[in-house]
Amino acid sequence: MSAKWTLITGASEGLGVEFARLAAAEGRDLILVARQADKLDALAAELRARHRIAVEVMPADLSDPEATEALWRRATHRRAIEILVNNAGLGDNGAFAEGDGGREMSSVMVNVAALTQLMKRAVAHMAQQGGGRVLNLGSTAGFLPGPNMAVYHATKAYVLSLSEAVAEELRGTPVSVTVLCPGATATRFAEGAGMEGIFLFRSLPTADAARVARAGWRAMHRGRRIVVPGPINKVFAFAPRLSPRALTTRVAAMFLK
Repeated sequence: MSAKWTLITGASEGLGVEFARLAAAEGRDLILVARQADKLDALAAELRARHRIAVEVMPADLSDPEATEALWRRATHRRAIEILVNNAGLGDNGAFAEGDGGREMSSVMVNVAALTQLMKRAVAHMAQQGGGRVLNLGSTAGFLPGPNMAVYHATKAYVLSLSEAVAEELRGTPVSVTVLCPGATATRFAEGAGMEGIFLFRSLPTADAARVARAGWRAMHRGRRIVVPGPINKVFAFAPRLSPRALTTRVAAMFLK
């Protein structure tokens, strides 16, 4: 079996690109996953030239469980995965009753099903290999209900809960799970989710993607369970614990209009 590898989903843009650059700078061989092969190829060429590492491009549609399972089999063929970054994610802005639900179901499959599937495979694999780290992309959305983004917030609540629970199960072992919970970040996620015009993005500054990725990467290496980068995000994450649930939900609705 060859050297240990880092597997990053959603690696074609945004935080995924930043995680790939951080791993490459440490000399780690990479497996880059996303639907857009052309963007992955360009990033792979950049990282090979700059860092002299091995980079494998594996395009996959993570909304398909069979494709996700096939990805894992291919990624682990004669390779040991030392780090899994579950970064891929989808969202959609709008009232729950509107639309046909296609985007929302895809969000559930990518944000919940694929993340769980890869994480379950990775934890067992890493235990057999003597250790490893999982970094899941959560969100401050996971700390409170999100009217007008109800499904997305629910999926991130799931990611937060799953990550904390499995991290406790793995306490004292050489395998760790970290969940990174950023707030509004300067990536193309808002554009894809139809969020550019909502109050949250118009009223608050968006965080730099590279800085957010570094915060998550450092926390992962330290074995921390939860990291919420930035003081404003910490307020959004922990204030709901002190406020009446109904009030928190109404405030969230204002920000997500």
